[in-house]
Amino acid sequence: MDSLLGYHRYDLFETFFESGNFCIVIVDHEGLISYLNEEYCRFLNVKKSEALGHHVTSIIENTRMHLVVDSGEEEIADLQYIRGNYMIASRIPLRSEGEVVGALGMVLFRDTEEWLKMNSHIKELLLELEAYRTQLQQKNGAVYSLHHIISRSNTMDQLKNKVKKIAPGDVSVLLRGESGTGKELFAHSLHHLSERSTQPFVKVNCAAIPDNLLESELFGYQEGAFTGAKRGGKPGKFQLADGGTLFLDEIGDMPLNAQVKILRVLQEGEVEAVGALKPEKIDVRIIASTHQPLEELIESKEFREDLFYRINVVQLQIPSLRDRKEDIRLLAKSLLHKLTERIGKRVVDFEEEVFEIFQAYHWPGNVRELENVVESAVYLTNTEVIRVEDLPAHLLSHSYLGEETQGLKAIMDKAEKQAVERALKKADGDKSKAAELLNIGKSSLYDKVKKYQL
Repeated sequence: MDSLLGYHRYDLFETFFESGNFCIVIVDHEGLISYLNEEYCRFLNVKKSEALGHHVTSIIENTRMHLVVDSGEEEIADLQYIRGNYMIASRIPLRSEGEVVGALGMVLFRDTEEWLKMNSHIKELLLELEAYRTQLQQKNGAVYSLHHIISRSNTMDQLKNKVKKIAPGDVSVLLRGESGTGKELFAHSLHHLSERSTQPFVKVNCAAIPDNLLESELFGYQEGAFTGAKRGGKPGKFQLADGGTLFLDEIGDMPLNAQVKILRVLQEGEVEAVGALKPEKIDVRIIASTHQPLEELIESKEFREDLFYRINVVQLQIPSLRDRKEDIRLLAKSLLHKLTERIGKRVVDFEEEVFEIFQAYHWPGNVRELENVVESAVYLTNTEVIRVEDLPAHLLSHSYLGEETQGLKAIMDKAEKQAVERALKKADGDKSKAAELLNIGKSSLYDKVKKYQL
């Protein structure tokens, strides 16, 4: 009886999930695909055998299934862009004895004709929304929002949630992190989610303004304030940001004399233009960023302690790329898609070995460096898939040198194994041709194939 009931349950499962025009995916607690129905396989143009056991982010574009597993919160009727189409997706966490053990995702539509009609309607609405958003961006200067920050790591999800909590208030925020981590994206996101989102977002590069222009750039000047002053005067960055957000980028590089003047403005809430007879009231929210160790600069008298406390009401630490390596695959694919759209070259994916090298590399330039590497590889490759040989030489050398825990022999063995694998792949499995490519004898190649169980 139990076996019969088990059979009927399986039969019911197959009948429900494999019939009808809807797509089903189930992932486990690690985000690995444990089930994908045939309808979804057809839509994604993948074989079920190629999808099962792989992380959902490597199979389904813009998926959030792994995030639902992490959060344990369902997402109903969410808009998702897959393979040039907008899908309405629902994602539900699966629990066993109170613990989240996976998630089920479902995309519903009755027939292809209806879906295409709905997809066109959604595209039309989104284009209209994008037009309004572009107008707003041109008006207030903020381009990026949280959805531009690509991630799947818990660290970044927690950081994004913190941004959502603090954005609505007027509290000053200090963004800290290495160069290239995306501090400016977080500054834009804080503005977009704030009550000031329809007001100006003004960026000041604190390291780039010459000392002799500092005061007039920040606070503006009146007509006739000095020789060469523009007729009618010119507003400064503070006046331009009035009512909105002022982003003081790399504030740790700001000269001391400028720090004094900015502190006075923040304390008194008013600014006096060069040549003005009286100060004017301003209302700005301050977001500052730095890659500098401000506490050490305070000790060496290079940064004012009182200004530090004024800007450091809430501090957000942006992690380096090497501290969130689980985001590298997702970031690389997103950057590849963005770059190929801009360049107009068809490159669709990376060899798996490329991701291994990306994981081994330490990324001193963070996301900005990853973007540069992907762009370089897109230009250099002559196939639709980025291969190891398309990567910059320094990336390959560092990927081995960075493995401090391994001895020289292990590093050399790994390099040799990868070289043999690449040659076999390039030769389509023809060992004679692969031996020629490696400039070694056929018997030597056979020995290496046996050694590395290739």
